[in-house]
Amino acid sequence: MSGAGGAAGATGASGIRFDRVSVSYGGTTVLDALDLTVEPGEVMALLGPSGSGKTTALRAVAGFVAPSAGRVLIGGHDVTGLPPYRRGIGMVVQQYALFPHLRVEQNVAFGLRARRTPRAEVSARVAEALEMTGMAAYARRYPRELSGGQQQRVAIARALAVRPGVLLLDEPLSALDARLRSGMLAELARLHRELPHMSILYVTHDQIEALTLADRIAVLDQARLQDCGTPHELYRTPRTAFTAGFVGSANLLTVRAHEDGGFRLGAAALRVAPDTPGRAGPAPGAEATVCVRPHLLRLAEAAEPAAGPGAGVNVLRGTVTGVQWRGHTHRLLVDSCGQQLRADVGDLRQPPQAGDEIALTFHAEDAVLLPGGLAKEARHG
Repeated sequence: MSGAGGAAGATGASGIRFDRVSVSYGGTTVLDALDLTVEPGEVMALLGPSGSGKTTALRAVAGFVAPSAGRVLIGGHDVTGLPPYRRGIGMVVQQYALFPHLRVEQNVAFGLRARRTPRAEVSARVAEALEMTGMAAYARRYPRELSGGQQQRVAIARALAVRPGVLLLDEPLSALDARLRSGMLAELARLHRELPHMSILYVTHDQIEALTLADRIAVLDQARLQDCGTPHELYRTPRTAFTAGFVGSANLLTVRAHEDGGFRLGAAALRVAPDTPGRAGPAPGAEATVCVRPHLLRLAEAAEPAAGPGAGVNVLRGTVTGVQWRGHTHRLLVDSCGQQLRADVGDLRQPPQAGDEIALTFHAEDAVLLPGGLAKEARHG
């Protein structure tokens, strides 16, 4: 499912601009004033829960939904009023959408023939796209003779055959098992290295896909853009409680600011990194949210001296409420001052048991201070 033509398609223009794009259905806003730029050659992942607006945003770029406000630009050209086939885009959806009665090579050629590409050029472009996706040996097969992963490669080859400046991927790996997803992620990364000028907009609800493939991630929730940054930025220094809870697993702790510049969780004194260096922290007594990732919590040994905030190490004591073995780690569920902690502490030979009293430590620089109290919608696993 792909298109080319018009001002955008003729030049293979790259880059996408959402200029305060809103989409409404029957009075319900499903995308609210999205203001976002995908740079030429960039992979941008749209990440969010179901109903967050990410697929609507992608369909607005494709031309399948019309914005109720704002503009969509591709390669600097306003394409808001153009039909899909004139936008210079390639698109891959999760259902593959291959024609069952056409051979692989005919499926890949379909978009080119619809654009009246010269016959000699069609053959060359089909061969190029199949070679690029590792499907050249399957050119004469029908879709029913292919595995799910192979069918997805054909769908990608069909999108690439029109040489789009923009490639739209709508949950393209969701129908594949974990092993195939991992392999296809590697293939998509390789394809982007071979086509460095093509912009990719990748819609997914899978954090691993977004963290693995994207140059930047835009996090959407309730029809609005919540955050945008590199995978490293969003994981290590999230700017909102929602991002911290959605991008990766996080402990989001409600604490109170103390007059000494630190924080209190019950009787425990904590030191954490500020949300922005140089910015004044919350006033004493104010509620705040601290984010610490489960793998950064360390189980203190019984004989280990109790370090404290003065040493740059925070200590939280609590009661084990559950232990989950995950092969390479044990996840400890711990109640500390009425708040639930998750700690991924490695494959322990003798893990603690439910009811045991333990101490967990983490360094001040491994925690991030987020503005305000803990948003209810930010509690994700």
